[in-house]
Amino acid sequence: MAVLKGYYQKLLDEVDVKINGTRPWDITIKNSKMFRRILFKGSLGLGESYMDGWFDCEQLDVFFEKILSKGIDYKAGSIPAFLAMVRSRLTNLQSISRAYMVGEKHYDIGNDLFSVMLDKRMIYTCGYWPNEVANLEESQKAKLDLVAKKLDLKPGMKVLDIGCGWGGAAKYFAKTHNVRVVGITISKEQASLARETCAGLDVDIRLSDYRELNEKFDAIYSIGMFEAVGYKNYRKYFKVVRHCLKKEGIFLLHTIGVDESTTATDPWVQKYIFPNGMMPSSRQITGAIEGLFKIDDWHNFGPDYDKTIMCWHKNFTKHYQSLKHNYDERFFRMWTYWLLLSAASFRSRSNHLWQILLSHPGSNNLTNAFR
Repeated sequence: MAVLKGYYQKLLDEVDVKINGTRPWDITIKNSKMFRRILFKGSLGLGESYMDGWFDCEQLDVFFEKILSKGIDYKAGSIPAFLAMVRSRLTNLQSISRAYMVGEKHYDIGNDLFSVMLDKRMIYTCGYWPNEVANLEESQKAKLDLVAKKLDLKPGMKVLDIGCGWGGAAKYFAKTHNVRVVGITISKEQASLARETCAGLDVDIRLSDYRELNEKFDAIYSIGMFEAVGYKNYRKYFKVVRHCLKKEGIFLLHTIGVDESTTATDPWVQKYIFPNGMMPSSRQITGAIEGLFKIDDWHNFGPDYDKTIMCWHKNFTKHYQSLKHNYDERFFRMWTYWLLLSAASFRSRSNHLWQILLSHPGSNNLTNAFR
């Protein structure tokens, strides 16, 4: 174990992290077996070691920020990461028969958890934090207002929400812009609460996969759903959107993105958080839309996701005592690990948050976002 400890300390020296150090971002080892676990399982072993209490870190987000900023995570490698890549090449992990897995694994965990972690509208995506925005509630409202402006929403428009979550965006747009909204989700829990949330409004919530769509809309948006589509389905996804979008309509794609193309997600995230998810690269997106859409705008505000997630983490830890009867200590550590790893990925610019505006080639629209 001493040899492995020395090897990992040498890697961590590159990012100013000490094993059993005294600074908040240093890690404290509780079980030395974690070094062997990481050797054979890479990021999966690191995540499971934290979940099992084999190590601790006072500022886990800073620890991850340092690692991700220098790419130390890639140097560790692992057999699970290699196998995940091979599996993603051989199988369509996001086929329509598998589409509902992420809903069952992640979004159906429990509305009690998300209701205390998120803002009052339960918007589970990046907020928008211009200078005048001071808190999570304001950031999510600012994001929704930004989307409405880019889509140039007008009363009477029929709008599609791909991946509508708990209905927060659909409700807001229906009330503030007097539009008709069709929202689809692959989560039973989300669909049920969204129908309650949007009761009395011109909002139709459906438990459905995007590949089942076959009707026309004046505008379409997808906020935080594209990460579940998968690279083998990108072209199909955009063909469906093109088919459903009227000639002068606008499509807004709000998605996490990465600099380099990949075909699989991190093995720990795959197993415990988002099964079959993956982050698209700009090359994968532009390749998939070629000949289908023109790009009107590409907006990156990834650092805002760091602020958003740290608010979620604060809310989660603040309310955990009221949740612990349904979520044990291992879940608490897993969820903490995921939130702080995610925040660090945006702080280090390893991940980005893109809002991309697309329209039909030859359309003459120019939205309020450019006026």
